[in-house]
Amino acid sequence: MTDSVILDVWCELQCPDCHSALDDVRALRARYGDRLDIRLRHFPLEKHKHAFAAAQAAEEALEQGQGWPYAEAVLARTAELGERGEAVLLDVARELGLDVEEFDTALIDGRHILIVDADQAEGKAIGVTGTPTYVIDGQRLDGGKSQEGLRARIEEIADRLLAAG
Repeated sequence: MTDSVILDVWCELQCPDCHSALDDVRALRARYGDRLDIRLRHFPLEKHKHAFAAAQAAEEALEQGQGWPYAEAVLARTAELGERGEAVLLDVARELGLDVEEFDTALIDGRHILIVDADQAEGKAIGVTGTPTYVIDGQRLDGGKSQEGLRARIEEIADRLLAAG
């Protein structure tokens, strides 16, 4: 039996659809625990001017041990991020007790740009066009148009892989 299955979630932290997808991500996490490795992958869209900075900030949060909690907190404030920009990214870091100075420095020195660029390039290469998009066992499930039925499909694939593995 396989220990865990990888689910890549191609996400953009200024995207309202990604915010609504969080319920599915939380439900999957609750159902599978450590057996489903849910990885945040970045796919900032040009139409959201703070998405690229948010992706970099999420990588800094990951480095500080709070990747998903940070991403979820930012996604809860997509409208505010659109209005206030990077100040929101620092506010969220502060609220989670992260090193805000390190966040600020990371956004200035661009230390996480390569990770974000690599995610975006990989996403484009496998056909990601919008967010959220899920990839499990080589299958791409596009949640940008509708979340309808996606969680059930992911569970079906995960169950099969975990049983077969």
